[in-house]
Amino acid sequence: MNQHHADLHTLVAAYALDALDPAERDAFVAHLAHCEDCRGDVAEFEATAARLAGAAAQDPPPALKQLTLTAIDGVRQLPPEVPAPGSTRRITRTLRRKAVPLALAASVAAAVAFGGLAAWQYQENQDARQQAAQAEQQLDSVSAVLAAPDARAVHGRATNGAVTTVVSSDRQNRAVFTATGLPAPEPGKTYQLWLDHDGTMRPAGFIHSDGTVALDGDPADASAVGLTLEPVAGSARPTTTPLLLLGLPA
Repeated sequence: MNQHHADLHTLVAAYALDALDPAERDAFVAHLAHCEDCRGDVAEFEATAARLAGAAAQDPPPALKQLTLTAIDGVRQLPPEVPAPGSTRRITRTLRRKAVPLALAASVAAAVAFGGLAAWQYQENQDARQQAAQAEQQLDSVSAVLAAPDARAVHGRATNGAVTTVVSSDRQNRAVFTATGLPAPEPGKTYQLWLDHDGTMRPAGFIHSDGTVALDGDPADASAVGLTLEPVAGSARPTTTPLLLLGLPA
């Protein structure tokens, strides 16, 4: 693969996310051995990606384990079938066709077995699906920024001790914010993010705990990202001294 040395620097984020094809990866690995700047950038992007995974992870409901173990006792185990030659595709189609009805039947059986827990479990499942959809949308937005060839990262520390990172992409016209070690806000307060446009602070979303969020708004003309403590509903303008004012990459 013939690729200019300068072009290889733009593959840092894609390499950290394992999004390169084999030829690009081989070329970048060879480049990485001789480029200290890229090695540092890779470490930063990999750390940010790890924080993303932690932010998206959710603990299962406490009763889920016992529900699952109890339901197993009511499932009859079948001996394995040896497919006849040429029948693999047919069996695969059959399994796909039966997968949803079987899953539904298992859910109904569990509801009958556990009575009053059925409504709770249904609501938990609905909430989990909604949270999963929101998390997937958030991860898509964040991943697009991290994987952008022009992605750039800056790091800072808030006055409350939180370690922060902002990754921005002019091509995506988006930026993401990551916080680690963010203390829990006092009751009735939350952390609000801001984009500084020529001294005018514009709301850019919220971050409620450690994790990564995509910033709302257009970062193209912004010079910095701010973080303040605000009422839970948020504010139109900062009402407290910024805990952080982190300059965006030029």
